[in-house]
Amino acid sequence: MSKVPSHARVVIVGGGVAGCSVAYHLTKLGWTDVVLLERKRLTSGTTWHAAGLIAQLRATKNMTRLAKYSQELYGNLEAETGVATGFRRCGSITMALTEHRAEEIRRQASMARSFGVEVEEIDAAEVNRRYPHVNTEGMTAAVWLPLDGQGDPANIALAMAKGARMGGATVLEGVKVTGVDTEGGKVNGVDWEMDGDSGTIRAEMIVNCAGMWARDFGQLAGVNVPLQACEHFYIVTENIPDLAQLPVLRVPDECAYYKEDAGKMLLGAFEPVSKPWGPIPEDFEFDQLPEDFDHFEPILENACERMPMLAEAGIHTFFNGPESFTPDDAYHMGPAPEVDGYWVCAGFNSIGIQSAGGAGWALAEWMEHGIPPFDVGEVDIRRMQPFQRNRRYLRERASETLGLLYADHYPYRQKATARGVRRSPLHEHLKAQGAVFGELAGWERANWFANEGQAREYVYDWKGQNWFENQAQEHRAVREAVGMYDMSSFGKIRVDGPDAEAFLDRIAGGDMAVPVGKIVYTQFLNARGGIEADVTITRMAHDSYLIVTPAATLIRDMAWLKMHRRDEMVVISDVTAAEAVIAVMGPNSRALLQSVSPHDWSNEAFPFGTAQEIEIGLGTARAHRVTYVGELGWEIYVSADQAAHVFETLHAAGADHGLRLCGMHMMDSARIEKAFRHFGHDITGEDHVVEAGLGFAVAKTKSHFIGADAVAKKREEGLQMRLVQFKLTDPEPMLFHAEPIIRDGEVVSYITSGNYGHTLGGAIGMGYVPCPGETPAEMLASTYEIEVAGTRVRAEASTRPMYDPKSERARA
Repeated sequence: MSKVPSHARVVIVGGGVAGCSVAYHLTKLGWTDVVLLERKRLTSGTTWHAAGLIAQLRATKNMTRLAKYSQELYGNLEAETGVATGFRRCGSITMALTEHRAEEIRRQASMARSFGVEVEEIDAAEVNRRYPHVNTEGMTAAVWLPLDGQGDPANIALAMAKGARMGGATVLEGVKVTGVDTEGGKVNGVDWEMDGDSGTIRAEMIVNCAGMWARDFGQLAGVNVPLQACEHFYIVTENIPDLAQLPVLRVPDECAYYKEDAGKMLLGAFEPVSKPWGPIPEDFEFDQLPEDFDHFEPILENACERMPMLAEAGIHTFFNGPESFTPDDAYHMGPAPEVDGYWVCAGFNSIGIQSAGGAGWALAEWMEHGIPPFDVGEVDIRRMQPFQRNRRYLRERASETLGLLYADHYPYRQKATARGVRRSPLHEHLKAQGAVFGELAGWERANWFANEGQAREYVYDWKGQNWFENQAQEHRAVREAVGMYDMSSFGKIRVDGPDAEAFLDRIAGGDMAVPVGKIVYTQFLNARGGIEADVTITRMAHDSYLIVTPAATLIRDMAWLKMHRRDEMVVISDVTAAEAVIAVMGPNSRALLQSVSPHDWSNEAFPFGTAQEIEIGLGTARAHRVTYVGELGWEIYVSADQAAHVFETLHAAGADHGLRLCGMHMMDSARIEKAFRHFGHDITGEDHVVEAGLGFAVAKTKSHFIGADAVAKKREEGLQMRLVQFKLTDPEPMLFHAEPIIRDGEVVSYITSGNYGHTLGGAIGMGYVPCPGETPAEMLASTYEIEVAGTRVRAEASTRPMYDPKSERARA
């Protein structure tokens, strides 16, 4: 065995497929001072017993890009390293047994086309031709992806480990990392022990690839990596004579997947209610968990009907092994917000083999360049909230998340477990008025309000769901009278200190040299001009600003600010829980507020884009005149102790003004009519601020902010893409996300976000359209369609908001 070195540029902890991939890709970038430490033997945690399914299609374009990269990598590793990976493109079939599932897989097929993944819907006869052993009774639809594949998980990891060694990395087994040394909030090295020996490796960076140990290992350095090991079951049959190579078959309605494996059949399950497992024994290595045939038996019974030859084949192996699952079924990747130089790549939710090649490449690029190759926000570790490391929370949530892999992936689906952790000061008031809550970043948020006698629950569908008319009523109230909704969950960051203006002027694209009380809508940009945050910044005092950001991005935005702070004298504080925020929006909002406050709410005294201290009811608050729904209105910021009183005051007075309580679903339908962007969907770190149509929010009078050069270059060279708003001419179909955009008969892009426009009378979507050298008029002269579940629907297109394009209503 090689000697443990005393210094390294980076230490990777964990020798599963993720750790091996990170090491391999760092050496491809020329990093030779790379050390990978594995506590036992390579692949001995989860990798060795993975099923090895390698699919291309994921739920978003960039996750699909990473999965496709993994496939291409695995196909070439054997020639490079001499280690056989067993990779072969056998194709895959997904079979639906319900009409709802048929709609889902047809929408997935449409999405695949927009992402450049080859896909075809096939009938039962074609399923039987490709998979002669399957019973297609009850089948409602099926799709065929010819380039999907399978491989040998352990050998894929070992091939990348060998490739890393070939590139100069040190890969050591039997070395346990016992601690992470930090100094001044930065990684300084790791402590290790091996066979009674111990020592320290001084290092600039560490990558936590510890798999199901990643949570506990992260705790050693105060880093939050929420995940939970769960039991995962599959069986392998005895050898079946004359069994030829077959595609992978997924039957999610029966929670099952099938894989031909060297003349045997493997049947795996993602059961609806899983079994969290732990704590992990110290000596765990290539171990199996106890069999639980009773738990697996319902899956097997259905499988014997679906695949009759299973009833005749003996079971060679009943396997139960642990795999790690995260609270939202998305893996963890990127820089930890707590410690500089600490990176994470873990928690792969049973898709580690198909994801790790791409994830290792993207993380290596991120470490090299300080920015990921494209937007990976959905797996960014900084999306996780501190409370989510709670063990009870993780066990309860993990019992659900494994099963959600094969559940119907309905839009707006809400998690059912581990709820109620974070609540607004208005929670009980909203609950008493019929609120139906959803969850985001742990916050319970009123998504819609049930009418009297209506069940307070979601009934999921791919068409208008059971709350569709409730949303419409709330939408009309905001457009025609006045609506009130709770925005307390939105993140609030204070930046205080003598250098606050100079600091934020460098971070944000907008001009921060504004009067006290002025609200600036702006973005934080990266060096490429991509959007890292979409915020409003209010100047509270000469040396104090308040940043308001979406609830889900608070941790990320705090980390961005701290990462880019130089020697400025500023204090950055999360003050989210200190204030509730009550939005009062609609043409009657001024009259309602005037009735409960002596303040002057006129346009002259309280212009748009300003904030003022007010009296309201018996208390005091601060009103911000901004809107995310495109109407006249104010956001009322009130201390948590006075929030209930202000809500009661407004609610009581609202009866005379047509007030209706509203939820987040209304806010989303109203904002998309106004073509307001949604961060994480319409605008991300890879979307240029000018191409997103937000160049107006970037000051032209300064050039020292992050991303300034990229903005100037884009303005000079012209746009390659343009964010366009679409409206379906047929009022029936629904848009959600990733539906293909067809221009003059050709797929050119996809919908980044969608909702129903109750005022405009149809589904509304946003999406980027390639337009090199074109004027808006030339681009809009084309014919546009949106593909919805395989059917093309005509769409109107606009580069200006279809609702109130001049923003006259909000400024009235």
